[in-house]
Amino acid sequence: MPHFVIAGYLPTNFDPSTMDEGLVEGIHALNREMDAAGITKFSGGLGASHTVRTQPSGDVVVTDGPYLEAKEFVGGMMIIEVADLEEALSWARKSAKCTRMPSEVREIFFVPDPSQA
Repeated sequence: MPHFVIAGYLPTNFDPSTMDEGLVEGIHALNREMDAAGITKFSGGLGASHTVRTQPSGDVVVTDGPYLEAKEFVGGMMIIEVADLEEALSWARKSAKCTRMPSEVREIFFVPDPSQA
């Protein structure tokens, strides 16, 4: 079965103190529901980001924060194994409903395909 990542976005001015108990419990309830359905591969929030870039000289530079200026950043992600995109989108809808935040759904491609091994 295919794997999908559901990346949840937070605004750049996100304040974690605004997360009330209902919101946190909603996220935990969704995680429990995904676990019970047997689709969870990973689910969790993300800390501060660091960008790693190769320079023309071949050196690698690490900087704090994202490379591009953005109005939103990835605040958490889930990796799920489900039958198809429609099923992944149904879980993303549940996530958006409980977090009240937008998310992005993308299929994960494996090279080589594990089913071909």
